[in-house]
Order: sequence, then structure tokens, then C-alpha cells
Amino acid sequence: MLSLHPHLRYFVYRGFTDMRKSFDGLTGLVKNELKKQPGASEVYIFFNRNRTHVKILFGENDGYALYYKRLELGTYEMPKTDDHGEVSAQIVSLILQGIITDSVKKKKRYRFAA
Repeated sequence: MLSLHPHLRYFVYRGFTDMRKSFDGLTGLVKNELKKQPGASEVYIFFNRNRTHVKILFGENDGYALYYKRLELGTYEMPKTDDHGEVSAQIVSLILQGIITDSVKKKKRYRFAA
């Protein structure tokens, strides 16, 4: 079971990824294409051309973890991101569940001042 925590930062690679890439290939994409240094508390999301496969690269303090999922039917939605390619944990969770995020409406909530 994959756990997505709101305290982590989630980045989507907007291009298409060859799903044969493993840890080194995916970290190379992060460094060369996203111009980021993958590290702890960061998660990178990659889709194949048909958006039927997803790989999620987790940066941890002592290395990387990789989550890989292939759909038997349907496709993943390419999420809308901010200017830096970042999305929320909630959006990632909805996409992995097959929910179209454009149709989701979020109600206003009170937030404590930080």
C-alpha cells in the first residue's frame, strides 16, 4: 500500500518516460530535465506515453524507493501543476485512484496562521 504524506513535495515530470528506466535513469531525468537535485522529502512522478504506467520515485534519507503500477484498463490523468511542476499529495492520490481532478471541487476550510 502506497502512503502519500502531505508534508512531502510532489513533482510531475511532464514528458513521457521509458518505463525501463530504474533508479539511476529516473534520477538522471530529475537532474537533467527538471533541474532539481533529488533528495529526502521529495517525490517524483513519471508516466509512460500511453499513461497506463506510472513510476513514483521517493527520495529518502538513505537512498531512493520506487513504486511502479501498471493499469489493466484505462489511463492516468496528467495532473495540472504549478510553475515548478509541483502537485499536492491529495491530487496524486486522486489520480492514482482514477478520479478526474477537474471535476473535483474543494470547499473552503479555515487554516491556522503559521
